[in-house]
Amino acid sequence: MHGEYKVPGGKLVAVDVDVEDGRLAHARVSGDFFLEPDDALEDINGALTGMPETASAAQLARAIESAVDHGVSFVGFTPEAVGIAVRRALGHATSWRDHTFDVIHGEPVHPALNVALDQVIPEEVAAGRRGPTMRIWEWNAPLVVIGSFQSVRNEIDSEALQRHGMSVVRRISGGGAMFMEPGNCITYSLVVPESLVEGLSFEQSYAFLDDWVLGALADVGVKARYVPLNDIASEQGKIGGAAQKRFASGVVLHHVTMSYDIDADKMLDVLRIGREKLSDKGIRSANKRVDPMRSQTGMARADIVDAFIAHFRGRYDTRMSDYRPEEVARAEELMETKFLSDGWTYRVP
Repeated sequence: MHGEYKVPGGKLVAVDVDVEDGRLAHARVSGDFFLEPDDALEDINGALTGMPETASAAQLARAIESAVDHGVSFVGFTPEAVGIAVRRALGHATSWRDHTFDVIHGEPVHPALNVALDQVIPEEVAAGRRGPTMRIWEWNAPLVVIGSFQSVRNEIDSEALQRHGMSVVRRISGGGAMFMEPGNCITYSLVVPESLVEGLSFEQSYAFLDDWVLGALADVGVKARYVPLNDIASEQGKIGGAAQKRFASGVVLHHVTMSYDIDADKMLDVLRIGREKLSDKGIRSANKRVDPMRSQTGMARADIVDAFIAHFRGRYDTRMSDYRPEEVARAEELMETKFLSDGWTYRVP
């Protein structure tokens, strides 16, 4: 069995391994990493051989750490990366190149419809009616999207929300609030089979699924990095954050929102928690904007979105797509019966 894991920002680790009587046998680690001294590779292979096939990536990493001398240097990879590659070999994992991705960038719609589509598209992928999908949100009205477990009362100033003509919708994934006015941020959703993140912890899967957008940001002149657990930051500070939802159907929803040009005064008027989290975005006083994507690139939002799509399509096997009528109809139904209902929105008051 063969498994691979590309360390975000690092090197590729590959493992070929057999299983005999419930234990790993004939383990062979390879890759484009650096290891000093090089004969430590045999110690790594030896540490894996004989381990239970049920061992976790962390347990495999500890076995490797115990088997090698303290002076061994792992460059571009870690013992845990080897453990992940083993788990991917044993778990019928898939890689990016095993899939053809639908790429959707449609016309602006009601923002709550995008929230509903984050339930519909995973259902379609799980049912096999659509392939793995990357879609860019476009919306035509202001909205605050709160995380699945956030308190409306604690998060939102209801009077300010009404004063600015905004509404609030709860999404199905966790994480923090998204302050969304037309064109003020860039949001995408990535829907993939769970096999793509096989063997990865939640934290590792965030870094793994965010890796492509770091490359896309580099294309537009932004040197960005992943900051655990779910942030993307540049040298000038936080750019955006990610959220994730794993479905029992074996599908993962991963979405990211990045600030393009946000009215900080309005955001701080509406979001209570935002007033305390201001330092994350580098804003310490009023009359300023949260604009890392605009100020750091000097590019129009539409041009950045085009660059992101071009990077994704250049990196993976893709096909341009659009929402099918039945997907839109299902999302519209969910928008009315669930996402715009008080029962769902105020389930955490």
